[in-house]
Amino acid sequence: ANGRPLVSVFLGGGTPSLFTPDEIAAVLDTVREHFVLAPDVEITMEANPGTVEFGQPAGYLAAGVNRLSLGAQSFNDDMLNVLGRIHSSDDIRRTFDDARDAGFTNINVDVMHSLPGQTPDTALADIEAAIGLGPEHISWYQLTLEPNTVFFTRPPPGIPDEENAGEIIDRGRTRLLAAGFEQVEVSAWSKPGKACRHNLNYWEFGDYLATGAGAHGKLTGRDGPLRYVRPANPTAFMLSVESSEAPELIHVDREDRLFEFMLMALRLPSGFSRRSFEETTGIPGAELDDRLAASVKERLLEQVDSDRIRPTELGFRFLNDLQARFLP
Repeated sequence: ANGRPLVSVFLGGGTPSLFTPDEIAAVLDTVREHFVLAPDVEITMEANPGTVEFGQPAGYLAAGVNRLSLGAQSFNDDMLNVLGRIHSSDDIRRTFDDARDAGFTNINVDVMHSLPGQTPDTALADIEAAIGLGPEHISWYQLTLEPNTVFFTRPPPGIPDEENAGEIIDRGRTRLLAAGFEQVEVSAWSKPGKACRHNLNYWEFGDYLATGAGAHGKLTGRDGPLRYVRPANPTAFMLSVESSEAPELIHVDREDRLFEFMLMALRLPSGFSRRSFEETTGIPGAELDDRLAASVKERLLEQVDSDRIRPTELGFRFLNDLQARFLP
């Protein structure tokens, strides 16, 4: 990492809270031993309410975690059962209150929408419940049927159609704005100054280090961005660490670089600057001109000033189509 300070550490995967506070402290002590941390480093730990059982939130705060991300998903117990979650709505509220009482001042709550059998009204009830807790950040995202999952193989009945999903998004957006949240990214809403620094780094095409089974990393070298991936199998990952086996660095070619930058940057309502595009990709901004001009003409993008471009409301609504214009 060439002595560059870490601005964030993210303990992800949904269930780091299966580790005790002492074990989390050991991980973070090792990070401090090998890296320089920024004075205001953001250290996030994901936790599913049903798995915060080996330690209380106060223990994780003492270990060095200063931001907690709770995987609530829904506040409707029937919906949680459909999703196969092991926690209840009461578990969510109890875990959130415990975290506040412990001293956490930066908490995210994950909520999914467009779930099987969900209506706009029941989806909005989830948003109301999340807002009612008083978190600094809400991640509100649509259910995606990922390949190699049970839902993808056998989609559950009652998933809202496009019209109902659109109504859910419109009404949820209105409610979140009214509650004082700012839309930071397609699925991320935060109180002013509380955007997740770790996730913003992804959307701004920044560098990040990877550790853990299946983790992906990105570093910018002299010849541009390099990517690497850790072995997905936990045993293979541990053996690679014990043998000091370095991951293979894969150079991201020019066209993929351009697309990956736009894939990320267009998720931000604030858009991107031509300068940041050139600095992070090493590609002259002029190579974007034709595609940007066509999208501006069709009112999918707008030129904020001489340097910054951002998606319009229409462009945000049809984001997949807008991003596809930058495919190699």
